[in-house]
Amino acid sequence: MLRGTCQRAGAWLRGLRRGPRGPAENARRGVVSCIDPSMGLNEEQKEFQKVAFNFAAREMAPHMAEWDQKELFPVDMMRKAAQLGFGGLYVRTDVGGAGLSRLDTSVIFEALATGCTSTTAYMSIHNMCVWIIDRFGSEQQRQRLCPPLCTMEKFASYCLTEPGSGSDAASLMTSAMRRQDHYILNGSKAFISGGGEADIYVVMCRTGGPGPRGISCVVVEKGTPGLSFGKKEKKVGWNSQPTRAVIFEDCAVPVANRIGDEGQGFLIAMKGLNGGRINVASCSLGAAHASVVLARDYLKVRKQFGEPLANNQYLQFQLAEMAARLVASRLMIRTAAVALQEEREDAVVLCSMAKLFATDECFAICNQALQMHGGYGYLKDYAVQQYVRDSRVHQILEGSNEVMRMLISRNLLQE
Repeated sequence: MLRGTCQRAGAWLRGLRRGPRGPAENARRGVVSCIDPSMGLNEEQKEFQKVAFNFAAREMAPHMAEWDQKELFPVDMMRKAAQLGFGGLYVRTDVGGAGLSRLDTSVIFEALATGCTSTTAYMSIHNMCVWIIDRFGSEQQRQRLCPPLCTMEKFASYCLTEPGSGSDAASLMTSAMRRQDHYILNGSKAFISGGGEADIYVVMCRTGGPGPRGISCVVVEKGTPGLSFGKKEKKVGWNSQPTRAVIFEDCAVPVANRIGDEGQGFLIAMKGLNGGRINVASCSLGAAHASVVLARDYLKVRKQFGEPLANNQYLQFQLAEMAARLVASRLMIRTAAVALQEEREDAVVLCSMAKLFATDECFAICNQALQMHGGYGYLKDYAVQQYVRDSRVHQILEGSNEVMRMLISRNLLQE
């Protein structure tokens, strides 16, 4: 489908309150600057990006603050997004996916995140789950599960983390004991995005002995007896998506719902996360891009000591450094996305580097943009604070940035 889609008292302060009007509208007007996210893209990718920016500006940005403050899960908006192919971006077309590349996907998630970083991050997790089923599932599983996920008629959640196993994912304890043609699941998963609202849970569970080789992947469908959910967590950011514990108590799941072979679950989980790291880093890019634009616009109009803040050389230099870190992050992410698409040997470490660098730098950019706004930046009337809150968790999830450092150093020390 995408491939066929070639001052508190003044208006400026109202614009700053609304948020990411700048990047989305600049994209439509063709404004070029040193942070232009279309630089280096081919014409087709620029069209994907334009569609995503337009959607973010029209369907997401006007509601971003409301979704955050009222903790609303914007189902209708996401289903509109799915009509553009955003529900299965890198899923094969025969099951309703858009069939795009990892680079195309990164470009789209960056653009969408300018409209609402939190919601885009959930959409990226949903996409990862659909890809896992498409890539590792049987033909029957693909044909049954993927189409309603690609249209977002149904939503998906990724269930790896447990109360006792976060970074040490291979030590997970949720058990799946085979009983004839079913697995009986017992245990719980923690911090699950979409928990309680999603229809499909892609669950990593222990069917064998200790360690990664004893882990398998199964799909648990909402409504299955023995499946329940914890309370909705109260979070600093990511408030447009619910987060709950997912609990299994003698939950009987058909063996036919296993994705891949027994013992293949940890490999599946890690391959999913390689793409997930690119996706969440791309969401950080969108938040940082919007924040740079908001800071730039604020510096132009806010006056202190008789002149605009934009005339202050210290702030000019700060803005320049923010722009440089933004573009460097974008280049790292896009390089890693291409490596992952090409299944290169260096893809895993490049994804780790991109996730580490981009999520750290983009959070720092958002935080500096808030600082430039002074006291206004700390008010929930102003969008910049939401980008700060929504991007902070990206340094923790999809493998914490400490784990990214472990993966990178391990690669270096193997030489």
